Amino acid sequence: MNAVEITNLTKTFGSTTALDNLSLNIEKGKITGLIGADGAGKTTLLRTIIGLLVPNNGNISTLGYNPVVQKEELTPYIGYMPQKFGLYEDLTVIENLSLYADLKNVPHDFEKMLEFTKLAPFQDRLAGALSGGMKQKLGLACTLLGNPEFLLLDEPSVGVDPISRRDLMKMVRDMINPQTTVLWSTAYLDEAHSFDTAVVIDEGKVIYAGNPHDLAPTAQEFENKVIELMGGYKREESLIAKNYDYKASEVDLTVEADNLEKCYGKFYAVKNNTFKIKKGEIFGLLGPNGAGKSTSFKMMCGLARPTNGTARIMGIDITKEPEKARSNLGYMAQKFSLYGSLTVRENLEFFASAYGIGFRNRISRVEEIIDVFGLKNYADQKSEQLPLGLKQRLSMACALIHNPPVLFLDEPTSGVDVITRRDFWNHITSLAKKGVTILVTTHFMDEAEYCDRISLFYKGETIALGTPQELKNKARASTMEETFITLIKESEKE
Repeated sequence: MNAVEITNLTKTFGSTTALDNLSLNIEKGKITGLIGADGAGKTTLLRTIIGLLVPNNGNISTLGYNPVVQKEELTPYIGYMPQKFGLYEDLTVIENLSLYADLKNVPHDFEKMLEFTKLAPFQDRLAGALSGGMKQKLGLACTLLGNPEFLLLDEPSVGVDPISRRDLMKMVRDMINPQTTVLWSTAYLDEAHSFDTAVVIDEGKVIYAGNPHDLAPTAQEFENKVIELMGGYKREESLIAKNYDYKASEVDLTVEADNLEKCYGKFYAVKNNTFKIKKGEIFGLLGPNGAGKSTSFKMMCGLARPTNGTARIMGIDITKEPEKARSNLGYMAQKFSLYGSLTVRENLEFFASAYGIGFRNRISRVEEIIDVFGLKNYADQKSEQLPLGLKQRLSMACALIHNPPVLFLDEPTSGVDVITRRDFWNHITSLAKKGVTILVTTHFMDEAEYCDRISLFYKGETIALGTPQELKNKARASTMEETFITLIKESEKE
């Protein structure tokens, strides 16, 4: 029996086709994963299924209701967690749960929920002070109140670490009624095998629907098969690296963290962080949400002042000569940090100026970057109107415009499609071969394999340091995901 039946569904926004003649059945009582990159059509499909959007064409039946004309009858059976779930950050955990219980007219019986989510010790903490993984658990707990018959989760695991992702899936499987239908959207292909059914969507079309094991037995093979279905990927020479004006330096240790600490009151966000990165090395900084990765980045970029210790970029102390140190650095922030109201060209001109490129050279450099990064067709478009893959490409272009010898990338591929991810890593590895030093964070465990060395970060401290293979050997694991989880859990026992 199907919970949802869709035939020939089309939804457009102006000249953009979000859903393209899509047909799909979702089986009742199963957990179905809706897998695709940002802009693939996942959110539009979820919202259309429950009547928040009206399609241009096609038919939908959701739990036997037509959501276009029977939305009010359908809503009581729905639990919907949107991508940016509406937690009230100035309310505590318990106050958020109480508010949503009142809205759903259900009892204030949260003991089992708090125990299962491990939020019981934090029930008096403001939601805004929770880590990313804890916020998602609280959001999911609020959505589960009232035992909905159909649960729709829009990227509940986005930006959270592998341990939190597993916890969220366990929470759903253990707390829902056996007859509950779940539709879980995600950009992570490595989550495919945790679902009963995997639906892969690309450019508004379903390119695969079925048992994930039928397509491929492992996460990496599943990714390769999806790439084939998307038309394949052919690695080509990186024009970004080819045109990079790398200025050789005698400095061998290009990035150094020397007992870096950041303390907020009695809480240490980063404690005794020390590592050295050689020229041309790709150094991965991995760890759960709230481990202190972004705080370390900000201190090493001079955006946050260390409580103790220091960092050196190309031998220059970031606390003593911040501007000189930053001139050797390109920084791509975790969240899109460009100016949305400026065009692609205007953003590049602004960053060229900020990085000290003189006016005469600035115009030619901007045009060169536009050409090399394939942005010519979008040069006069506002950056806020770009799809995510192009936003990420523009962010990298702005970080590289002054040809820095050191590059900091904070989750550079979050949310982009699998082919764009491979393209990004082709550029990253090619730049490293040319001599550029790269410090990168990621929640994609397969990307950790591209790193020369990895620092595994937990509760503000390095708990393991070495090559990917050395860390796998230490954890007695075959994959980086198992390595990550094993070493974190071993650290907790200590």
